[in-house]
Order: sequence, then structure tokens, then C-alpha cells
Amino acid sequence: MQLKVYQARNGESLLYTGEPDFTLLDGLVEGAGDLWHSSFDRGYCNAFPEIVYQTHIAWWYVEDFQGLDSCINWRVDPTGFVVRKKVWEHFEGFNPSYRSSTMAAFSMGYDMIKYGAVPMYCKGLFPKDENRVQPIPVSDIFQFFIRKFRWPHALYLLIRRGLLDPAWHWAFLKSVNNFNRNLISVYNRTVELNGLQGKPTVSYIIPTMMRQNMAVTLLQDLASQSYPPTEVIIVDATPENSRVPGIYNKIEWPFKLQVLWQTSKGSCRARNEAILLSTGEYIVFGDDDIRLATDFIENHIRFMQTFKVDACNGLDIRADHPEQDLIDLNNKRTEYFKSNPIAPSVSNNFNNANSCISRLVLEKLPGNDVNYDGGYGEDSDFGLSLVKQGFVLLHNPFSVNLHLKPPAGGYRIWGAQSKITGRKRKRQPWEINRSVGWIRPVPSPTIMYYALKHFGSITVNEYKIKNIFNYLTSCKWWVTPIRLLLLPHRMMQLNKSLKFAMDLKSIGVRIK
Repeated sequence: MQLKVYQARNGESLLYTGEPDFTLLDGLVEGAGDLWHSSFDRGYCNAFPEIVYQTHIAWWYVEDFQGLDSCINWRVDPTGFVVRKKVWEHFEGFNPSYRSSTMAAFSMGYDMIKYGAVPMYCKGLFPKDENRVQPIPVSDIFQFFIRKFRWPHALYLLIRRGLLDPAWHWAFLKSVNNFNRNLISVYNRTVELNGLQGKPTVSYIIPTMMRQNMAVTLLQDLASQSYPPTEVIIVDATPENSRVPGIYNKIEWPFKLQVLWQTSKGSCRARNEAILLSTGEYIVFGDDDIRLATDFIENHIRFMQTFKVDACNGLDIRADHPEQDLIDLNNKRTEYFKSNPIAPSVSNNFNNANSCISRLVLEKLPGNDVNYDGGYGEDSDFGLSLVKQGFVLLHNPFSVNLHLKPPAGGYRIWGAQSKITGRKRKRQPWEINRSVGWIRPVPSPTIMYYALKHFGSITVNEYKIKNIFNYLTSCKWWVTPIRLLLLPHRMMQLNKSLKFAMDLKSIGVRIK
């Protein structure tokens, strides 16, 4: 592909095709993006729907975020885009083995999200034209699946999409025999962060329950930071008869400490109550069972200032046992980066144990959806809600924590009833209009709620089908006949989960 060159105001070389609005480029190059296009306005919105047969709800970007001026988007229009020259060269341009330029562009956009670059939709960068997209050959669809995923995903695509079509069978066999997975190195945008700009205020939020000693250890790590938080807000749900009196006030801290004794239930409510009390320009979320290196807070702020983003996830490293300390953290961090590059990248998840947002985010996303309390998925929901507002969420490998994961304590105590049925079960927050009874909903109703809330009917339907497919196939061959006999019960569990999820969806997002 022959691309033209544009020299940005900051001296960086950009490559482009089509007719971009050059007045926008100097501003775009200063932001987090690496490639920019206007595909929504040129017929590419939700093109290549077959991606749903692999990703379902596990990948945030399976469906496009519409109605925004800009957002992360991998469905690149091959007839109109701008890309940083160094990024184009790293990914070696469009793969010439695809017959369709559309699939070649989508393939590169997908690889960028996976391997460290940021493709973005920008409204108005290119003229509107709804007739740009061309049909994608079936052979290119299978080639994409074989290159990006394991071959069983291509087989599943064949079963779901073209089982009775000989052309699809031929394309599947050809792709399996002739194409290998592509090997792409992670794009390293930078390994250095800019110096801290100004003296921004930082609020650090800690929900805790039955882990007061661990919360105090975390306070000590925060007190030793090279750039300490301005305030720390602890929301403690420990029952009154299990509290250690005055445990948080035995030391004079170098930050303002607020302790809120939680009377509501759930970690989502805890974080929301803390957000209402927070005043910082940046808000850092952390679990109570983590240890922090001394540069943790400073690196979060420097990272967000360097890449000009309003949200990021830090690097969460799992401890071998709950007694490990900062020496173990440093050793594990060193070992981790021996085999993993220090590479900022698009984040496909959100981690409430280690994340940072700017105050600007709270203007559009005031808190966590409390419909998830008692279940799972609140982290993913907050992160996906964030990027659907047009924010760029990046993985920040510079802010590292050690996640201790003790066997006892924490908010999962409230959710431990989820596997209990019958009269001994205590009602969960998501049991609004009905009770569980003797048939336990599987998957968790909050996971099904997440699917209904964020994805269209086609994606949700494929998620349900794949759930049953995995139930029958993710076991030893001799267990499959037994699972076939149990399939009616599994279907009842799935349908019950869906009913609870529909109840949650009917009442809508709740912050309190």
C-alpha cells in the first residue's frame, strides 16, 4: 500500500491514505492514539460480525461504541486512516496474504490492540461515506481466525456459521492447511515516563472487611510512597464485635485518613461511598490485601500525564503466599520483566485492586454499579463502561502491586452463599424479585447481567450457546455422556441466571 507522509507539528512522521482533515492531526498526535480513522461514518460499524464466534463477551471491543466523537476501535477503514510511521513499520503494514484490504486493515487494528498500540475512531477526520465497506471473502475470515486464535475456534466458527455450506468447509480446510498463527512482537511506545508535572492531589480508596491488620500494612506502604496520596479513605465493613479498636489511629500518617464504617453490603457500595468523600484530582483504587512499592502512586500519575489518558490499570502480581513482603515484590517484578516487556498497551480489563482514574471520569461515570454486589464482574463492568464513554484505558506496567490473596476475609464472605441452595441460603443483593430456591443459577446472574447490559442480542445469544458448548466439551471424553444426561438441569440453571439478570437490567444501573 502506498501511503503519503505528513509531518506533524511536533516533528513526528505520520502516514496516511484518503483525505484527512489535517487541522485535527497535530492535536491527535499529542494524545494516546497511534492510528486514527473515521470508519463509523464510512460503513464499517460492526463490520465482520463473525468475530463474535470467538470473543463473545470476553473481549470488550467485539461490538463498536457508537455515538461518540472518539473511542478505541480496531475496525480500520483501509481507504482512509492516519498512522504513526514507526507503528506502521513495527506491524509491517497490512498483511498481503489477505485477499480483502478490509480484512487486512481489521487484522492490523486487532493486532494493535493486542500488542501495544492504540487504534482510534475519530469523528470528522475523514469525509462521511456509507458505501466504502466491501464484502469479506470467507477464506479471509478463516485466515483471520487461524492467525489470531487456536484452530478449534475456526472449527467452532464453521459449526455455527457455515456447517451446511460447502464453500465454508473448503475455506476452513484450506486455512488449516496453509496458514500459521502470526507472530508479532509487542510494540514498545516508550520505556521512560515524563517527570511529575505539578502537585496533583490523590485520593486512595480501600474497601476492607475482616482484614484490618492487612489494611494497616497497606497504610504503611502508602506512607512510604515517593509521592504520598493526599488522602486515604478506608471503608471498613468488619462487624463491630470483630474490630480492633483504634487500629487505624495508632500511627500518625503523612496524609489525611478517613475511616468510614460500612453499614451497607458490598464492595461496589463501599467504593461508591468512598468516591463521594474523595477530593483528589486522581483516584486510585486498591484492595486491602496488597503490598505496594514506593514508586507506586508516583508512577500512576506520571503514566497518565505522559500518555495523556484519564484511566489506567497497574500491574497486579500474584503472591506465592499471604506472608510475602516488599522484598518478594521487588524480586517478582524483576523476574516478570525478564520475560515480559515494559509495554503500555490497551487494557482489556479493569482491576479494582490496582487502577487509577482522573476526576474527569467521575463526571460521566460516578461510581460502580451496585447490581454486582454479591456476585462477580464489577471490575469489568466499570472498565467497559469507562471505554464506552470514549475514555482510553491503558495498562500501566510501571505501577506494580503484590496481591497476597489470603484464604479468609474480604467481601467475598458476603457472596459465599452463592453456592448454597435451599433454606440454609442467605438472600443475595441480586435476588430482587425472586429467590434462588433449589436450582442454583449458573453462570452467576451478575455475569449474565453484564452480558445483557453491555452487548446486543446476537452477542448475548452466542455467549449462551458457547456456555453450553463449553459445558459439553471442556471435560474428559468419557464425562461427556454424563453431561449430556445432565444437560436439561444445566439449561434450567442458565435460564434461571438469565431471569435474575433480566430483573437487574429492568431496574437499571444503581450507584446507591
